[in-house]
Amino acid sequence: MISTSNYSAFPDRHRLQQICKAISVLDAILSQEWEYRYYSYNSEWSDGEEFCEMRNGQGDQMLILFQNGGSVINGMAHEYYPKDKSDLTKGLPEIFHEFIFGEPVNSIGTTFCIWSISESEWETGKIEDFDDGSEKMLRIFDDNPKTYIEWATDYYEDGFLINENTYKVVAGIYQGNVLTKGDVLTLVEELGDWEQLIKDLEEIKYPYRFTE
Repeated sequence: MISTSNYSAFPDRHRLQQICKAISVLDAILSQEWEYRYYSYNSEWSDGEEFCEMRNGQGDQMLILFQNGGSVINGMAHEYYPKDKSDLTKGLPEIFHEFIFGEPVNSIGTTFCIWSISESEWETGKIEDFDDGSEKMLRIFDDNPKTYIEWATDYYEDGFLINENTYKVVAGIYQGNVLTKGDVLTLVEELGDWEQLIKDLEEIKYPYRFTE
């Protein structure tokens, strides 16, 4: 399992960004109301920066910043809070300071922090207690579409259709394939608001083609 104690199998930051977009596209299809989504992605969060968020509505959040110089992940698992943030961020490159020590991260809290600059490997600060919620939160990034399918089957229950084409569609989204209406209707019985999905896909910057 990927965690702050075992991140050798963690995808590089470019692949991580693609996975973040994929799971956010899937959540945009399965939960059209943004406030009830687990994963969301904003490709224009700030000038030269993109942002992915995970929130479960129970106090757990994961915020991921992507910029040209690298990427940083802030995890907050409420059952393991508080932690010594100065230790967790020991050695954190200055380019991530505004994000990690500013808002909203500062108010949300931190139980783990992991980062990568340029093309380097992932790093963490000083960790004495690996009970930090990272294993549960980072599991989705194992780059296996089945992991998302298993999670979404439990989270969305009957709202997520499982059929002979589900894996193919989810795997295609993981690879960045152009999304079609047929793909969407493989995953949900019906979609209430196609215009909303288009807005979400454009915010994520994910390719789609809904015309025949």
